[in-house]
Parts: sequence; C-alpha cells; structure tokens
Amino acid sequence: MRREGVLLLRGLDSRLSKDLPSDLQKLRCKVAFHALRFAPPIFELGKKITERMRSKGPYLALHLRMEKDVWVRTGCLPGLSSKYDEIIYNERKLRPELLTSRSNMTYHDRKLAGLCPLNAVEVTRLLKALRAPKNARIFWAGGDPLGGKEALLPLTKEYPHFYNKQDLALPGELEPFAGKASIMAALDYIVSENSDVFMPSHGGNMGHAIQGHRAYAGHKKTITPNKRQMLSYFLNPLLPENKFNQIIFDLHRDSMGQPAIRTSKAGRDVTKYPIPECMRN
Repeated sequence: MRREGVLLLRGLDSRLSKDLPSDLQKLRCKVAFHALRFAPPIFELGKKITERMRSKGPYLALHLRMEKDVWVRTGCLPGLSSKYDEIIYNERKLRPELLTSRSNMTYHDRKLAGLCPLNAVEVTRLLKALRAPKNARIFWAGGDPLGGKEALLPLTKEYPHFYNKQDLALPGELEPFAGKASIMAALDYIVSENSDVFMPSHGGNMGHAIQGHRAYAGHKKTITPNKRQMLSYFLNPLLPENKFNQIIFDLHRDSMGQPAIRTSKAGRDVTKYPIPECMRN
C-alpha cells in the first residue's frame, strides 16, 4: 500500500452481497465500468485490433469457453472424440477438486441443465438458427481450445470471416504480452465490449462483466444462449433443420432486443444486470 498507493483485494467479488442499497449498487457499477481503465499499451493495442475488425463493417464478438481447464472444471466433455474425452476424464480423476460443483450429476444431466459450455458444432448451429449470414464477421475471444484449430472447424467452415487477436495483430505487436493471460484477456475484453453484438458460449466473470458493461454503455446488443431450454432440441436427431432453427430463434427472440433487467431472481448481480439501478441519476 505504501509503495504503490493501491490496495488490491483478490477473490472478494463473489462474496459481496447482491442486495445492497441503491446508492451502493450505483457505486459498484461505477467502479466496475465507469472507473475501468486499462494500461495505455493494452488500451492502444485493443483499440487498434477493434479498428481492424471494424474496418470492413459490423462484427459479432463470440466468447468461446473451450479450453481444457473449462471442460475439466465444469464436468463436461468437448464433443470432439474419445481421445479428448479420455484426456478430460484422466485430468478430472487426478484432480477431483477442480470440479467446481454438483459432482453428483452425470455429464448428460449437466448438459441438459445448461451447465456445459457450447462446443463449436453447437455454436455454429445456434448462429445459423439466429440467422447469422455466412459472410458475418466474427471476432472470437478466449484461450486456445482443447483440440486446437480442429476443434474450431465447424465454425470456420460455416463462417470463414472468423478472427481472433492473433489473426488481427501485426507481427510483433503481441510479443510484449506473451505468456500474460490476463493481458490477453484484457485485449479480448476491449474488442468484445466494442462489438455490434456480443455472445458468450458459457457463463463466467469475463462474459458477465462484458454483458453488464455493454448495457451500461448504451444498451449494446448481447445474446445469451438459453442453454437450459435449447439443449434438448440440439440432442434430438429427428427434428428437421428448419423446425429446429425456428424453435431456437423463438427461444432467443427476447434476448435479441433490450438488455435484461435486474430482478430479485437469485444470482442477478448488478454488474451483470445494471438496469435499472445504475442507469438512474
């Protein structure tokens, strides 16, 4: 504190009450969004990557959660092959403490309950059902997926204008930040927050913060996959594609409009749902 003039408290965000007086809720929003400042080198590079993405028109930012540790922690499987399923099973067996919650649920139960990240096949089908055109420009945020580029093939085949920060950065631009995961995530945050549409494939602090920030900044469109209701249709091979697309589109019709309002529903943190408290003077 004496050396830097700043006191950093880690790991307290999930322990703060979600039911605070109105003035404190507003303060939380101002701290989370209005007061948020990235270091100049990070902000400048994030702005450059955003401008390159924007240079050819509107774009969708897609936050993918397909990293190895995500599959391990959620108790889910990546849907690639038995080889990758075995990798996840073995890692989970060696480190059972990584499984975050509900260890009594089977993988299938987790899937149907909407607790699993969407894999590339599911994200592709969702985007098609939501009528994203084949020439849509997509920026994907997130760490390297388990399976590498092979895991992304369903998306890149259907949506060839598919980029991440490595694709858009000039030679040498990312080198100063190599191995610094938090800075790489900050770049993803900047480009995603400035997108025309944002969609996360799974929950998580970063996706929640971007959703709230976009609402706070002016009702920017965010689409939250309704996994709990839609996964049973994904798992039904007998459902015709046109009927599947209409069902999925109807399930998301409301979320493609105005941002969701914070209610008394459990878990509705004001930083994810800043409306209406944080939009008042």
